[in-house]
Amino acid sequence: MVADKMSTEAILRAFPDLEPDDVSQALHYAAEAVLERELPLLRGV
Repeated sequence: MVADKMSTEAILRAFPDLEPDDVSQALHYAAEAVLERELPLLRGV
């Protein structure tokens, strides 16, 4: 949702059981997951 430019406030309205820190922690988790992942380089694209 954040990648689709949805604001934290909009996410919290859509999912009232979440708290602002839940969104922050999800972003932190995603950032850490990407650091451990190798992405192949594509030539000629």
